[in-house]
Parts: sequence; structure tokens; C-alpha cells
Amino acid sequence: MVERFLKLVIDILSTPAVLVALISLVGLIILKKPLSEIIKGTTKTFLGFLVISAGANIIVGSLDPFGQMFQHAFNVNGVVPNNEAIVAMALTEYGSTTAFIMFFGMLANILIARFTRLKFIFLTGHHTLYMACMLAVILAVSGLKGVPLIIVGSLALGLIMAAFPAICQPFMRKITGNDNVGFGHFSSLGYALSGVVGKVVGKGSRSTEDIKFPKGLGFLRDSSVTISLTMVVLYVIIALFAGPGYVEGELSGGTHYIVFSIIQGVTFAAGVFVILTGVRLVLAEIVPAFKGISTKLVPNSKPALDCPVVFPYAPNAVLIGFFCSFLGGIVGMVALGLAGAVIILPGVVPHFFTGATAGVFGNATGGVRGATIGAFANGLLITFLPVFLMPVLGDLGFASTTFSDADFAASGIVLGQVAKMFGAAGVTVTVVGLVVLAVVFGLFKRNKKTNDSNQIGA
Repeated sequence: MVERFLKLVIDILSTPAVLVALISLVGLIILKKPLSEIIKGTTKTFLGFLVISAGANIIVGSLDPFGQMFQHAFNVNGVVPNNEAIVAMALTEYGSTTAFIMFFGMLANILIARFTRLKFIFLTGHHTLYMACMLAVILAVSGLKGVPLIIVGSLALGLIMAAFPAICQPFMRKITGNDNVGFGHFSSLGYALSGVVGKVVGKGSRSTEDIKFPKGLGFLRDSSVTISLTMVVLYVIIALFAGPGYVEGELSGGTHYIVFSIIQGVTFAAGVFVILTGVRLVLAEIVPAFKGISTKLVPNSKPALDCPVVFPYAPNAVLIGFFCSFLGGIVGMVALGLAGAVIILPGVVPHFFTGATAGVFGNATGGVRGATIGAFANGLLITFLPVFLMPVLGDLGFASTTFSDADFAASGIVLGQVAKMFGAAGVTVTVVGLVVLAVVFGLFKRNKKTNDSNQIGA
């Protein structure tokens, strides 16, 4: 019975569509909206996230053969960072602990948003699950058990869920033109890096969305057309290197390899189109609904949403960012090979989602140059950081794989090193101390603001 309940909790909290629909429902109820508006807003939010998930699945499905063709064509072997793979391995032993940390971590996130200046409520459920799982493993190995393990893990998760969106928020204001939505995807360090790089290199560079095309190529102003044609060319080139025998024998089910490549390239563009549609639908519903929570429960809070939320603001940067991040991954792979280190193969899926997002962040601060160089820097970051995380995971019994996103690596490296040096007590003091500092700083700022207001009023 307990196992069934835990499975229900994990399935609800790790499914973005269900989680965000519940948040929308609560927000609309708090706002005392009519029943018809509550039903409509909740349903459209649910629908929008299912549309986004469907688009993401289309993209992942089209990128999978691309990754296989790339590895076959260039005969490279190494570790492909994969969040799902390592979490699936860990949940067999730490499933119950992960579920409790995830549930209470989300409550901790709300409390931290309420009592600190980190006003973000993280709503990307599957990333919450992955982070909860990593924390469960690291803290358990450090020596924590039972209730203390769940308390420390929940506090750590709640703090991480509020802190990383805060790192991205200055760039989100630049991208969206307002302060209504936060960013909730655990590769924030790569996105912030891209934004900073854009500031440094992008002075005078025009936006990716202002690229001028000759009159005869005016059709390229349509991002769907541009993405389709570009991806088709890329697929065909990789298929030529992989060879018709491999593509038709292993991937296409006998379909001519050029035809297969064209279909996959346009399918990728279709996935992007579906995601953009879903994002617009969700933003139209979740932002007004979240005002109920922001006004009543957690004043001034913002929903932190998954990376596709920024794609509509710069569709050209999405494509540029993917290419440049993947190129950064290739350069990083070669550098690791020359250095004799563990080779991290560029995973096409993580490089698309993090690279595309990094492109949007870089474009916001530095135009075309920011999108290009910033996304390339992101590609290097998510190639090298997992190398430093692998020794920590190896000590935990997961030497053959690693996480693919920057924030997992950074959090895992820091907590893993603290646990290694100071044990359970050191981890507990570190996590609790950081939460207390965040609360004290928030109260200090609030009191200072109140005093300043009183002095002005006097």
C-alpha cells in the first residue's frame, strides 16, 4: 500500500502537465474565479503542457537516429551523459527516499520562496525528480539515514529549486521583457554563462531574429522553413558519412537513407513547431492563475518553467544554439581524448534543449555573436563538468554513466566533496546553514526596506 502511494506521489509530482495543472487549479481557486473559468484554465494548462511534451517527444524521436548515425560514422566510444539512465538505476534502491525528498522538497521550495528573497517556485517536475534522486544517493552514502536524510535532502532540494532560477532571472527579464516568469531547468549555469558571454562579445551584434535575407530567400524568415531545411541538410550529411547500409539496415527499416534523413529533418522542425504552440497556450493560462498563489500564499513569487518557455522569443537562436552547443561538445570530446581523460560523447538531446536555450540567452545579451559563442561555451561546460562529477558517482556505484546538465554536476560535485571530507555532519551543517542564511538575509532586507519606507514617510 505504501509503495502504491509513493508511486502515485512520484507520478504526479514528476509529470509536468499534472503538476502545473494542479498549480493552475489552486491559483484559480484562490482567486475565487467562477467554476467555468477554473475548469477552462486548468484544462488548457494541462493541454498546453501535454502539447509541449508531445513536441519534445517528437524531437527526441527524430534526434535519436541522428545520434546513432553520428557515433557510427565517426566510430567514437565513451560515456553519453543521460539523466534518465542514471535515475532509473538509482531508483531501484533509493525510490522511497527519493519520493519523500521530492514531496517535502517541493514544500520546502514554497517555504523558502515565502521567507527568503528567492521568489521562485520550480515547476519542472521531472528535473525535480532527478535532483531528488541524486540528493538521496549522495546523502545516504554520506551516512544520513531515515528522517534526518529526508529533512536534509528536502531542504537541499528546496534551496536548489529556488536558487538556480534566481541565477537566470536577470536574463529572463531581458528575454521576455517582463518579470512574470522564472526559469526552471537544471542547466542554469550554462544559460547564465551564455548570457554573460553574450554581454562580453556581443556589443553591436544584431539579434538572430533580425537576420536579413536576400529578396529571393525571403521564405527563410519563416523559422519553421529555416529549421526544416537546415536539419534536412545536416541529417543528409551525417547519413552520407554513416553510409546507406547502416542507415537502411539499422535505423530506417529499409527506407532509402536519403528519404529517411529528409523525413527526420522535417520531423524535428515539426516538433519545434508543436513546442512553440504549447508554450504560448501555457503562458496564456499559467501566469494569470499563478497570481493567486503569488498574491495569497507566496507574495511576489514566480513560476519557474521548463526551457521551451523561452523558445518563442528567438526561434532562430534555438537552431543556432543547438548547432553551436553540439560543436562545443565535439571540441570538448576531442580535448578530453587528447588529454587521456574519460571521453564524454555529445548527447544530441541534451545539446538541443540546453544549447537551444543557451542560444536564446546569449542572443538576448549579445545578438548573433552572443548566441553563437554563448551556446558553444554551454557545450563545453556540459562536456567538462560531468567529467568531474563521475568520480563522485563512481564512489556511489554509478561509474558507467553521469548526469547531462550543468546544475546536477555542480550540485553533485559540491555535496559529494563535502560528504567525502566531513561526512553526514558536514553535509547537514552546510545545507541547514545555507537555508538559515537565506532566511536571515531575506528578513534583513525586508526589515531594511520597511525602515527606509518609514523614514521616507516621516
